[in-house]
Amino acid sequence: MTAEKESNGLDNYGFALEGHFCDLPEKADKLDASADDSNNKLAYIVTDVPPWYLCILLGTQHCLTAFGGIIAIPLILSEALCLQHDGLTQSYLISTIFFVSGVCTLLQVTFGIRLPILQGGTFTLLAPSMAMLSMPEWTCPAWTQNASLVNTSSAEFMDVWQSRMRALQGSIIVGSLFQVFVGFSGLIGLFMRFIGPLTIAPTISLIGLSLFDSAGSSAGNHWGISSMTTGLIILFSQYLRHIAMPLPTYSKDKKLHISRAYIFQILPVLLGITVSWLICYILTTYNVFPADPECYGYLARTDLKGEVIGRAPWFTFPHPGQWGMPTVSLAGVVGILAGVISSMIESVGDYHACARLSGAPPPPKHAINRGIGIEGLGCLLAGAWGTGNGTTSYSENIGALGITKVGSRMVIVASGVFMVVMGILGKVGAIFTTIPSPVMGGMFMVMFGVICAAGVSNLQYADMNSSRNIFIFGFSMFTGLAIPNWVLKNPKAIATGVIEIDQMLQVLLTTSMFVGGFFGFMLDNTIPGSKQERGILAWNKAHEDDSSETLECGEVYNLPFGISSYMSSISWLRYVPFCPPGLPHSQEPKQPLGNPEAGQIIIGVSV
Repeated sequence: MTAEKESNGLDNYGFALEGHFCDLPEKADKLDASADDSNNKLAYIVTDVPPWYLCILLGTQHCLTAFGGIIAIPLILSEALCLQHDGLTQSYLISTIFFVSGVCTLLQVTFGIRLPILQGGTFTLLAPSMAMLSMPEWTCPAWTQNASLVNTSSAEFMDVWQSRMRALQGSIIVGSLFQVFVGFSGLIGLFMRFIGPLTIAPTISLIGLSLFDSAGSSAGNHWGISSMTTGLIILFSQYLRHIAMPLPTYSKDKKLHISRAYIFQILPVLLGITVSWLICYILTTYNVFPADPECYGYLARTDLKGEVIGRAPWFTFPHPGQWGMPTVSLAGVVGILAGVISSMIESVGDYHACARLSGAPPPPKHAINRGIGIEGLGCLLAGAWGTGNGTTSYSENIGALGITKVGSRMVIVASGVFMVVMGILGKVGAIFTTIPSPVMGGMFMVMFGVICAAGVSNLQYADMNSSRNIFIFGFSMFTGLAIPNWVLKNPKAIATGVIEIDQMLQVLLTTSMFVGGFFGFMLDNTIPGSKQERGILAWNKAHEDDSSETLECGEVYNLPFGISSYMSSISWLRYVPFCPPGLPHSQEPKQPLGNPEAGQIIIGVSV
């Protein structure tokens, strides 16, 4: 083992922390022997800082991973907002949601949970938003459904869609205040004592499983292209991950020289999307794909939104209140609150999955409190800016961590900056809209599968030989799929006579993550079982060992810029739920858990 590997605690022959490329073992059998041991290890853990160029590349990959979900939300909302025939306004909405997502990502990574997790639009708020806009008073006028009758620059048309957007904004702003309170007051931290593996596992797993329809729909627009994208990502991430590629490298000692890098291991998603996107562009140029919108394969073309690219401005500056003063309705707020509750439950599971896949200790209560509070603040900003949606921790990003084995939060900082730039450069954002939906569908097939696996992996803490635990997990998963499916097929079955209650139940019962997590939580906390059997002891081991004061946990979750050190000198701040507890000056930090020679905790889920 080289000196660099010993200092890094790595054994997967990826990039070294200093920015140089690690040397390959001279003999193939050494590589084979180490390959099995390195499958679950990360190239970079959460506190590592990769070279700047690698941060840019990996940050771009994370943006592309989240791109499908982020851009899908304004496009889905556009029909309910009566904007289906106004592509330019749709591009403005896309720029706005990218800008806000970037700002919220930087806030979350810097002052929130401080894990490498992207912030983006949330589908949990999309359902109540669609339910609200489907009410009779918000039904789109008939003339807005006819492209020949729509004058996108007329005051009448602008009032139609902006009044609906302002109603969404007001509901999201009020609903987000509840999330801010729950986070910064510490209520989420108190609830964590009742949340264990049998609650987290179905919640995370159903995030991926509930998205199978959207993944299949996007992939089904051209199964050849989507299968190629999926195959390329699998090829790069699984079969070619141990193959080093020669790349030109510059160093002070060796100047310009050739080094070998495991590029397939670190950039599989970006490479897969780029290759498929390029092939689609070539096939579109030579008119291989049909030009008739009614023909199969039409949506694989890359020139479908060429007009929007030409009309989009080079620079756009999203700002609060750009669509007017938000309005508030009780029905909208109640529906959004249901989505906010689901989003918080999902995010708590995302934090643990992200920590697990980025080589970080389990998040302590103060970090979870800050994370939820910052997410609420992000939803408030999204409502004020007028995205028509909120923000939440992005599950697709967690899937990318599991595949790339790069858990550095500096990569996510680069992603946040990149999204802010995309939100300002209107042309750049418009260009990204040309990624064909089959390419995104192929990527979803891999990402959502990884999310499901990350959720199931939490069951390792519980005793799955117990019939109690098998029943709870199985029942939670099955009901999390069956109940939403039935409610979606029978939307008029819920009729209490109070429209606000109907909307709230409609949203809750059609959110798979909420249904599965609710039954997992209730059954796990009411059916008799020991803490060891439930997995609570193993799940909370770090907290019970006071891991919030270990060196590793402080490095990951303490506030930056010396804020935690300053707060530790103010005694009463230790009682503030979202402040790090700090270390007494006379107390030495505890030794890291695991191998002290490694100096790092390397944890990952083999994909």
